[in-house]
Amino acid sequence: MNQDVLLQMTDITKEFPGVKALNKVSLTVKRGTVHALMGENGAGKSTLMKCLFGMYNKDGGKIFLEGKEVNFKNSKEALENGVAMVHQELNQALKRNVMDNIWLGRYPMQAKMVVNEKKMYRDTMQVFENLGMHIDPKRIMSTMPVSQRQMVEIAKAVSYHSKVIVFDEPTSSLTETEVEQLFKIINMLRDAGCGIIYISHKMAEILRIADEVTIMRDGTWVATKPASELTTEEIIRLMVGRELTNQFPPKTNQPGEVALEVEGLTAQYSLLKDVSFKVRRGEIVGLAGLDGSGRTETLENIFGIATRRDGVIKLDGKRVLNRNARESIKNGFALLTEERRATGIFGILNIKENTVISSLKKHKHFGILSEKSMRKDTQWSIDAMHTKTPTQNTKIRSLSGGNQQKVILGRWLLTNPEVLLLDEPTRGIDVGAKYEIYQLIIDLAKKNKVVIMVSSEMPELLGVCDRILVMSGGRLAGEVDAKTATQEEIMTLAAKYV
Repeated sequence: MNQDVLLQMTDITKEFPGVKALNKVSLTVKRGTVHALMGENGAGKSTLMKCLFGMYNKDGGKIFLEGKEVNFKNSKEALENGVAMVHQELNQALKRNVMDNIWLGRYPMQAKMVVNEKKMYRDTMQVFENLGMHIDPKRIMSTMPVSQRQMVEIAKAVSYHSKVIVFDEPTSSLTETEVEQLFKIINMLRDAGCGIIYISHKMAEILRIADEVTIMRDGTWVATKPASELTTEEIIRLMVGRELTNQFPPKTNQPGEVALEVEGLTAQYSLLKDVSFKVRRGEIVGLAGLDGSGRTETLENIFGIATRRDGVIKLDGKRVLNRNARESIKNGFALLTEERRATGIFGILNIKENTVISSLKKHKHFGILSEKSMRKDTQWSIDAMHTKTPTQNTKIRSLSGGNQQKVILGRWLLTNPEVLLLDEPTRGIDVGAKYEIYQLIIDLAKKNKVVIMVSSEMPELLGVCDRILVMSGGRLAGEVDAKTATQEEIMTLAAKYV
């Protein structure tokens, strides 16, 4: 084997009941390079990495690490042999502090039975210093924003002195500054001879950071090419198997009368202060701003899952209290949350149960749930969202992140909401599926629904929305017309109260 080859996966095959997730997929990662792995949701990228990391047992094929065949039984064994993975969906001990999460399962000990807290603190600070991170090792994880928790996960992977590090959608919840920091870390690891496998749907990132790109489609290998030879259009064509000329569907919705009025919205436990705006029927309004600007808090306070200190919400001129999620759903509101794994999906339930869980009332006949009615609505959701799933009975946790997102969106559409609140609706979703979700959002607006959408991707807000409200430091810094606004204009407003 070539001395430069660090990792070689050949003819990897993996089957789940009813679906062949991987069909003889091969991947070669060279020492000191960043190898991007791309493909639509459900293409098999994460499954391939889970086979490498010992989370899944592969059904066929071989894996070589530095020329030696390996077959890790679990993630602990993979980590001990120099293979680390930063997962897209964070799975952390939120009630513990940062350093506990980094050294979990390998605490430095003194006198055999006692954890050496001082050494753990020093070692954590050393890792952070090397990576240029500024995080308090004693801070409790649950008090940190998702973006900082993601950086902790990256630090943990690096702390194992890994030879191969897999980054699965690492920037999906990072701010622009943190993305720059991550790229610095990746370049540093590459220079140290590490092999990086980088999974992302963001074309600009891939073309900027990667040396080589492997593209997968429907569980098969499609192509491996140097990043320098690829364009965004070529990557999309290889990923979806067709040309995708327009990134956004045509905006055919026509805003009408004012439907939603928010006056003086102020939160009890966050920095949200005195936010007022109006949204018309058939209008798509974007919420822009930096991480921590109050975008998510605005949606959570409208939906009643965060405590309001003050403020009035009116729908069609009538005041609605929205004191909790149940009351909000009853009043015609729906909220698609940012963190689908923590607050969106019911992992132990199947697709059907996850789809109908918010609209069970309509499936009751004489007090008994109708299986036929639930199946019919679930099938509508699967077809409308183009969700890739073997059956309605498949556990939702076995789907790719993007397909989980489609199930949750379908769930809310079945409640027939008047106001749809979307928090990062396309986070971690591939370019083909994004287009489908944009089309659904526009179709909802055409049906005279009110749509408010938070997104960290400014081209998305400019491409889909009619108007964009810009948040800064918990306040509304201004609004712009999506047809004429520029990214610079939005960023200037976003920095207004910071």
